[in-house]
This record gives sequence, structure tokens and C-alpha cells, in this order.
Amino acid sequence: MQLLTLPPSPALATSIRATAQVFEDPKSRALLAHLQQIAPSEASVLIIGETGTGKELVARHIHNLSARQNRPFIAVNCGAFSESLVEAELFGHEKGAFTGALSAKAGWFEEANGGTLFLDEIGDLPMPIQVKLLRVLQEREVVRLGSRKSIPIDVRVLAATNVQLEKAINAGHFREDLFYRLDVVSLELSPLRERPGDILPLTQHFIQSYSQRLGYGQIQLTADAERRLKAYGWPGNIRELENVIHHTLLICRDGIIQAQDLRMSNMRIERHDDNSASDNSAQALLDRAFQKLFEEQAGALHEQVEDSLLRAAYRFSHYNQVHTANLLGLSRNVTRTRLIKIGELAVNKRRPAQPVQGDRMLHLSI
Repeated sequence: MQLLTLPPSPALATSIRATAQVFEDPKSRALLAHLQQIAPSEASVLIIGETGTGKELVARHIHNLSARQNRPFIAVNCGAFSESLVEAELFGHEKGAFTGALSAKAGWFEEANGGTLFLDEIGDLPMPIQVKLLRVLQEREVVRLGSRKSIPIDVRVLAATNVQLEKAINAGHFREDLFYRLDVVSLELSPLRERPGDILPLTQHFIQSYSQRLGYGQIQLTADAERRLKAYGWPGNIRELENVIHHTLLICRDGIIQAQDLRMSNMRIERHDDNSASDNSAQALLDRAFQKLFEEQAGALHEQVEDSLLRAAYRFSHYNQVHTANLLGLSRNVTRTRLIKIGELAVNKRRPAQPVQGDRMLHLSI
């Protein structure tokens, strides 16, 4: 396993995901090889990928492999500022340039002079700012807001987006000339679901990192937990995996992570790897059976489960509608309507009504 360790920026000093990245899957290894080729150049790079795929980390790696590695690396989220502030943040401003500008301030381009400026979510830049950014990239100089003086800069620009800029160009939301200025080199980061070989190595990395941070001892993953991690689709990518592992470490017992400890936002099985396809264990068979049922008739299955539970509760209550309603936490009218629908009221005289022992209550949304 190749583990890349990078120094975090002050803004991300407490974030574990800013300090390491695993390149184990074949797609990740190919990306790493490409990074090593293009990093030493001065070319602008456009990094494309879903949220949480590690775009800033890749940008940091490019910076650290370049001749600028000992110079500043500045990361700016273009979507974090209002349209009225983003110009001043990027290019700086003079005293009195706008209300609240009590003193002159250098922008991010000046702060990154000699180093690398990473513009995250570049697609969120307003069109007027795109025009000014294009001029800065062409002329290699900035003019602070409220000033007429040009300030020379030497900055390598790396940009990132989670949207298809070509579509934004067609829709009139992004300048085509700016796109080509940024897209000298294009890197597309695959989502985590498309590089399954990284899932378990990343999991182990986050387990180790958070265990040290929380003061825990050695943590182990069960085989079922590993299968669940590999089967999940990870719509939130690496960021979601990190959060899941952090939460899991807080609730697991005896230093062992069980499958049921993993709390993902959507627990349906997204895929099976080669090993799981031939796994005939009870857990694997049930996983595949439920996956097929959910794909083919998820709604029908849900209704059948509800109907079966209602019938069981009705019979357990000795065919008493009030007791059935209380047992399930439903109103009597809802219970009666559903019993009529499933045809159970036709058999409600088989046994005399008897009180239900105990005060246990189930809650069912029907």
C-alpha cells in the first residue's frame, strides 16, 4: 500500500483527511503516476471530481512535487464568498474601497505569490469575476479593488470543480476562454465506488488516525464489517467514509468493529466484489436475496411486511381491534381500515377477545 503523507494547511490542521491519501486501487495508482508527471511543470491544472473525492489533497500533492513546494499553498473555496466580497478576497482592496474597508488588504493571489493558489469550486465564480480572473491569468498581475496600480504576481493556479464546466459553458454560466486557460491539464478523480481497492486501506488509515486521536488501543474489523464497507456505494466518497469510521469508533465495543456498528446514510447493497459473488455464507445469501427483492419489488415487499405484522398483532391480541391498535401504536380507525383492506375482519370471531398480557408496545408506520 502506498501512503502519501502531506503537511496540512493551517485551515485544515485538525482534519485528518488533509494529511494522507491512499493509492491502492489500480485507478488511484494510475492517477498517482500521472501526478508525478505533470506536477513539476508550471501548467494550470483543472481537477474534476465529486464532492469528497480529495480534490484539494491532489492539489497539495501537485504543489509538493513542484519547485514551489517551499512556497505558500493557498486554498480558496470560490463558493464561500458573496459576489460582492469575492473580488476583494481574490485580488485585494485598498483602504476605503468599500464600506468596512478600514485598511488596505492583500488578496489571495498576492498571498500565494511565488507558490500555488488552489481555487476550489471554480464553477461558482460569478461571470464578472471570471472576466477579471482571466485577465489576471493572462497578464500575471492583479489590481486591487479601489486601486489603479498593477501588482506583478508569480502564481501557479490549480482549480477544481464538481460540475461539468462544458455544460456550464453551454448554459452561459462559465466563460469558454477561462475554461481553456485553466484546462491546460485535466485530472478526473474517480468516485470511491469506482475504486473499491481503496476502501479498506482508507478504512484502516482512518481507524489508525482516529484511534490515536481518541486514545484508543488496537481496533479490529470483522469480516462482515469489511464486506459491508466494500458493498456500500459511498455517495459521499472519502469524506463520508471518514465520518462513518469516526462515528463507528465512538460506539463500537471491546475494540472490535461489527457490521451493525457501521451507520451509513443508505444501507442498501450497491455491488458485490468478486469474492462475495461466490460467498455462500448465510449473511451473503441473505444480502443477495434482499438485494434482488429490493430491486424487483421494494414497494410490494414493504407492504407485505406491514400486512404480515398487522395480522400477527391482530391474532396475538385475540382478534381485538383496540388491543391491536394499542400494541402497534396506531389509532383504532387506522387499524380497522387496514384490517378491512387485508380481509382480517372476516375472521374476527374465531376466538373471544381476551386481554393482552404485559404492556409491550410496537410502533409501526402503516
